[in-house]
Amino acid sequence: REVVQLSCNLINPNFFDLNMKQLISKRTIDKLSKLKATQILSHFHSKSSIPTSSLPPSTSWTKCRFFQIHNTPVPKFVSWSGKIFIHTDTATDTAEEMVSETEDDATMNDFLSRFVWIMRGKLMEVYPDFGKKTIDEMLLVIVAKVVSELEKGGFDQIVGGKSSSPSQDDDFSHDLWKTVWEVSNVVLEDMEKAKRKDKMKNFLQAEQVKEMCRFAGEVGIRGDMLREYRFKWAREKMEESEFYHSLERFKEEEQQGTEYGIGVVEHQSRAEDPKLVALPKRRGKINYKIYGLDLSDSKWSQVADKIHEAEKIICPQEPKKIDGKCKIITEKLLSSQEQDDYSPLIAEWVQLLQPSRVDWINLLDRLNNRNPSLYLKIAEHVLGEESFQTNIRDYSKLVDAHARDNRLEDAERIIRKMSENGIVPDILTSTIMVHMYSKAGDLDRAKAAFESLRTQGFLPDMGVYNSMILAYVNAGDPKKGESLMKEMEVRDIKPSKKIYMALLRSFSQHGDANGAHRIATTMQFSGFQPTLESCMLLVEAFGKAGDPDQARQNFDYMIKLGHKPDDRCTATMIAAYEKNNLLDKALNLLIELEKDGFEPGVATYSVLVDWLSKMQLIDEAEQLLDKIAEQGEAPPFKVHISLCDMYARANVEKKALQALGVLEAKQEQLEPEDFERIIWSLIAGGFVQDAQKFQGLMEARGFTVSEQLQVTLMASQTFLRRRPSVR
Repeated sequence: REVVQLSCNLINPNFFDLNMKQLISKRTIDKLSKLKATQILSHFHSKSSIPTSSLPPSTSWTKCRFFQIHNTPVPKFVSWSGKIFIHTDTATDTAEEMVSETEDDATMNDFLSRFVWIMRGKLMEVYPDFGKKTIDEMLLVIVAKVVSELEKGGFDQIVGGKSSSPSQDDDFSHDLWKTVWEVSNVVLEDMEKAKRKDKMKNFLQAEQVKEMCRFAGEVGIRGDMLREYRFKWAREKMEESEFYHSLERFKEEEQQGTEYGIGVVEHQSRAEDPKLVALPKRRGKINYKIYGLDLSDSKWSQVADKIHEAEKIICPQEPKKIDGKCKIITEKLLSSQEQDDYSPLIAEWVQLLQPSRVDWINLLDRLNNRNPSLYLKIAEHVLGEESFQTNIRDYSKLVDAHARDNRLEDAERIIRKMSENGIVPDILTSTIMVHMYSKAGDLDRAKAAFESLRTQGFLPDMGVYNSMILAYVNAGDPKKGESLMKEMEVRDIKPSKKIYMALLRSFSQHGDANGAHRIATTMQFSGFQPTLESCMLLVEAFGKAGDPDQARQNFDYMIKLGHKPDDRCTATMIAAYEKNNLLDKALNLLIELEKDGFEPGVATYSVLVDWLSKMQLIDEAEQLLDKIAEQGEAPPFKVHISLCDMYARANVEKKALQALGVLEAKQEQLEPEDFERIIWSLIAGGFVQDAQKFQGLMEARGFTVSEQLQVTLMASQTFLRRRPSVR
């Protein structure tokens, strides 16, 4: 009753008297089994090839087992120009035909499986109360009618999407036929998409597409853009392949039409001269353009070769696997000490492994992680190995490693090896040499390395300029450093604040007020605002140049900028007054600052002690020494020079020799002017032997004694009273 009630809804009244059992009888199944899949494939080939899809079908209809192909010869269909020609063949099918029929059966089964899967869902939506068995019988009725239409050649109506019934029997209702045709079109579209997707996968792995992707990667295309280009090239390749296949299929259809004899046209076509049909030839050169860049030039082939060579360095091969005895030797090498003789181990390791450059680098990396000090020695030994394929970058790495640890002798040894092997230092190695020698204070060698960069045509970078400027500053020649700074500005290289301050400090220490003022002005124009330290250096520069008024102007300008003078800055201003012996102005300055809450510190007291010692105000100077002691700090080294000068001139022998002992113990801190001041004070106090002793210490330091001091010292041995020296 359910089946009859369902049939009333699905089919027209003319179909009521048919028995459902008759639809699934043996006669119907035999009739369906005689259907050859070539009937549907003839249409598929007119559209495009359709593969088997992975759409999940119904479990009971997956293989469509009731469509069994009988051995009875059946007509075969051939499609040509929209017409179907039929011929029979009573002979046994060849193996090639059997394979073709197997593929056709798979395509037919795929179509029916997809059709049943979608149709089952639609039936279950309309009749949710029906059981699975009833739905299966309904599907059997629908599939039987669809296959029947395929037998009659009505499959074109399915593809065309006609909503009207193809049969004049009107077995199904108009709505049911419309649903059948819509589902059939959906199935064909899905099969077409699946086929193109599978073909696209093959063309994505095509060699030509891979080659184009590699080339695109070499010129800098990465990520999503490279992926889009790959799909584009694969799609173009697929369309090209389909075009040529369509030409071949068209040619085959023409040959088949001639073979079956289409009237008199066959004899006429044979009598006519054959026409040559070919694709148009390309003219001119092939142009490859990416982002407007013409890559068809021959120079890009050279670029590609260089890129391939660089890939060998950037993406090296994997090192060889180390096992057995070679592994034991490797562990011995890694656990060696600096004093051990590692040459036999390396020789045995080379004999066992036959290493390439990749294996050497792997060994050195492991050694660097475990024993960095031994790494440098073995790396230097490896430079002489032929299999290591030493290049200039290997030398520069070792030079840089030694330079970072201030091992100049080791670095110079590596540089000599480079020269012995005929390798000229490149820009990187020369840059490392400039940094190394400037850091070591070797100005001559730093200048030679710097000039080597220019000789080779390399333009120094900011780091090289900074090193050379600091080298000149440390050598006491800030003017040459200033010339390099101007060269940087011409090349639009902005010097750092560190460089400005180094030059300003050097000019200030040498008492070059004009140079300090130039640097401070240039620094301000470069966007660096005056700081407490820069203002203090200007005060110091003008003070040492003997211009206390300009020093005071800069001191007041510093206060105007909002910088509160500290103890060191105040001491610098007091020292400027001391140079011109302007004690009243110095005292007025201290009184003004104390009103604003300033309290003198060790630096200010030290300058005042020096000033009072020159004036031989011993009691006042000792009072200031007590104030330094009250602050819990020892007197600075410069204070002992002042005390020695004061006590020696005042003939206070005990305190003079006590201060002299402190100076002798720390003589490496004495400058040439300090030595001369001490010697002059000793001569003035009659300590001639001590004066001669300090003259010897001064000359041992490499300082030159002034001619006037030498004459005075020689005269003092004759005319002045000698004082015994305490040893």
